[in-house]
Amino acid sequence: MLQVDTKQARFNMVEQQVRPWDVLDPQVLNLISEVPREDFVPTAYRNLAFADINIPLAHDQEMMSPKLEGRIVQSLRLTPKDSVLEIGTGSGYMTALLAKSAKHVDSVDIYEDFVTEVASKLNALNIHNVSIKTGDAINGWNLSTRYDAIVLTGSVTLLKPHFQEQLNEGGRLLAIVGDEPIMQAHLITRIAGDFYTEALFETLLPPLLGTPEGHFVF
Repeated sequence: MLQVDTKQARFNMVEQQVRPWDVLDPQVLNLISEVPREDFVPTAYRNLAFADINIPLAHDQEMMSPKLEGRIVQSLRLTPKDSVLEIGTGSGYMTALLAKSAKHVDSVDIYEDFVTEVASKLNALNIHNVSIKTGDAINGWNLSTRYDAIVLTGSVTLLKPHFQEQLNEGGRLLAIVGDEPIMQAHLITRIAGDFYTEALFETLLPPLLGTPEGHFVF
């Protein structure tokens, strides 16, 4: 794909997919316009980098559609002072968006090849405020550490309470909850020690490996 085509394709993606899906924060739109999404797409699907689809990854995982990535980042309301925990590194594109929006990101994936590939891609883009580790984070990660934002990049049917307990005061947790054919994005905010949940939108994502069976628990 020629550079001029890439620039136009990214512009069309933002204007025709991301913005119409209620992603209106100019900082988020600028971020998606600037971070080269095509660099995080598997080579076999590079021509679909800007398409309105979930792109297949290894291990039966998927890279989210651009509009979903934008909506998640906007919903987290990140600031340059925020620390973020990402459960499921995947392609690394979401990792890059989070890193560009926050002070530091801890990203964890159960697949070592994802971790190795993403670390290399982020380094090539001079994104250095990310710590990427291999681990089964759905069952707990850095439990003694609190974060300003936590995002799960795969779906869950049961959310263990340790995730929301790891939020700082004012912290936000975003998780895609449910079973096919209907899943819903939930935003949980910690305020004065209590947790408030907002249902945002419906979507579909593959489950995070290690996700327990059952129903969402607040």
